Amino acid sequence: MTMGELEPQIGEPDTTRISTGNEGLDDILGGGLDSDRVYLYEGRPGTGKTTLALQFLLAGARKGERTLYITLSESKRELEVVARRHGWSLDNIDVFELVSPEAILDPAREQTVLHPAEMELNETTQNVFDRVREFNPTRVVLDSLSEVRLLAQSPLRYRRQILALKHFFTGRRCTVVLLDDLSSAENDLQLHSISHGVVLLEQLAIDYGAERRRLRVVKMRGIKFRGGFHDFTIETGGLAIYPRLVAAEHHKPFAGDFTPSGNTELDTLLGGGLERGTNALLIGGAGVGKSSLALTYAVTAAARGEHTVIFAFDEGRGTINARASTIGLPLQEAVDSGKVRIQQIDPAEVSPGGFAHLVRQAVEVGDARIVVIDSLNGYLNAMPDGRFLILQMHELLSYLSQLGVLTILILAQHGLVGPMDTPLDISYLSDAVVMLRYFEADGTVRRALSVVKKRSGNHEHTIREFKLTPTGISVGQPLTQFTGIFTGTPRYIGEKEPLLAEGADDKHGHH
Repeated sequence: MTMGELEPQIGEPDTTRISTGNEGLDDILGGGLDSDRVYLYEGRPGTGKTTLALQFLLAGARKGERTLYITLSESKRELEVVARRHGWSLDNIDVFELVSPEAILDPAREQTVLHPAEMELNETTQNVFDRVREFNPTRVVLDSLSEVRLLAQSPLRYRRQILALKHFFTGRRCTVVLLDDLSSAENDLQLHSISHGVVLLEQLAIDYGAERRRLRVVKMRGIKFRGGFHDFTIETGGLAIYPRLVAAEHHKPFAGDFTPSGNTELDTLLGGGLERGTNALLIGGAGVGKSSLALTYAVTAAARGEHTVIFAFDEGRGTINARASTIGLPLQEAVDSGKVRIQQIDPAEVSPGGFAHLVRQAVEVGDARIVVIDSLNGYLNAMPDGRFLILQMHELLSYLSQLGVLTILILAQHGLVGPMDTPLDISYLSDAVVMLRYFEADGTVRRALSVVKKRSGNHEHTIREFKLTPTGISVGQPLTQFTGIFTGTPRYIGEKEPLLAEGADDKHGHH
């Protein structure tokens, strides 16, 4: 029997697609699996194969199909524990335990003449076939092939059994998912070659925080799928899989008009303001006013009836509210009305894919028109693999841009004065870069604002002083007589006149 005989003949009618029972995996596969084929889910123990396989059977059971779970390794009771944890019932799934406790303990069952493994393997395979004929299911899960491999004892006999399995199912109207926990030293390429599709699940331990899980479709015949790794978590109710974001798949027409900041002088400095579908990077030392500037945009948008979401990596809601009230912004009102949402992100718990999913939810479900990430330092520290973060960030920013969202990124520089160090250079991804700096004049510490880069429109090349006052951010007139702005210790050497007047509000100037 050659491999070719097992493949569907050319000219066969196109098979129908069926759901894997998991929304994220269906999305990655562009609609699900081809029916009546054999698939392989592989991954080490604890990666979520059983849960994903149960989701596949439950999806069939919900449609009234007959489904069968054949277990060679776990008992029915263990399976029920897994199901209960997810709030599922196995009532509509036939579970067949191949290894019954009686068979193991009964000495009369010992084979004497035949080699036990030889007998057991054929008996096992025959048992599977009999059970499938008896139940006649449309969906079958076989858990797991490592047991078959152990019984087979030689690669040749193992391969023969797997081919027999595949041959048996070829003639039946039945979709089969085989589970394999990768216990053999060499990866089973023969298993890959006879499977219609292979899904690999991985669990990675990182230095700090929760373990990261990811999934990859290794192959899928005749199906265009989204390649690469996709992050996932195991939640109550199954696997939450976050398909890798591909910005090119999302596009919505929008007017590229300005998003008002609520501050005329600031908009003038920005050459009219920040356009929709662009992103701005606010960069500067700690406490200089980056977050306050972002909050001004959020509250102004709320007054226009638009939604903003703030992803807070570094600070709690309390701190953000306190900061807003210091500069007289009615943030709490905007939050109560549902126009501004502050979502705290625990960096140790969220994967890049999970974060991209949260952003998508905010935009597609929550209709957010402004997204604030405060701060990129928190995002970076959160994610273990820095090399790909910039790529993921690029994809996320392109996605937001294509949906006409204004993205405000905050990046804190190390140090307050003197040459400043930036933890990563993301400025090339940004459409606008606004630099906030402390400067000194007559022995007083003041704040300056300048637009270093803006891709669209003419921005001012001046430096303006700004202050955080109890009635908001006040931006002064352009200052010309500055020296040393980019060294990190700017000095103002002009007349006193253009500087913003001292006032009783100065003590509120802290961030």
